[in-house]
Amino acid sequence: MTLLKIARMGHPVLLQPALPVADPQAPAVHVLVADMIETMLDAQGAGLAAPQVHQGLRLFVYHVPPTRSTGADDPPCPPAALINPELEPVDEERVDRLEGCLSIPGMRGWVPRYRRIAYRGLDAHGQMVQGVASGFLANVLQHEYDHLNGILYPMRMPDLGRMGFDSEMARYGERT
Repeated sequence: MTLLKIARMGHPVLLQPALPVADPQAPAVHVLVADMIETMLDAQGAGLAAPQVHQGLRLFVYHVPPTRSTGADDPPCPPAALINPELEPVDEERVDRLEGCLSIPGMRGWVPRYRRIAYRGLDAHGQMVQGVASGFLANVLQHEYDHLNGILYPMRMPDLGRMGFDSEMARYGERT
């Protein structure tokens, strides 16, 4: 497996809508998924979208570490992939979530997200998966799905005054 270079904010690949994965069973897709999972874990991220590694494909990987699980409705989950995903809110309830991004290193911001979302797509083996996510998982899925549509989390923020460097937010508090 290979660690992949992560595109940072300002690179045009992050602003382009990604294309559907034509053959989710292709060996190159399996290699890409494995490399993305290794890269995500090495960078200590919770998710990574293909555009973030310079691949304009509708695919992302994610996981919920035990330390990020928010309870029974949001259990820890091992690294997984979602290929050609579709997401939709379960209802209109939103919550502000503190987000970071491997493409915007060292910064965090408060982003309004749907509390619960329905998702479906293909897993790394080409099998259909679907479900309803809440808590941290719902946030990660929405964040990564945005990457597939050329959206970075600051574009979702109604107040950029609620964004800052990790070190400053830790020092002075996360203005909720």
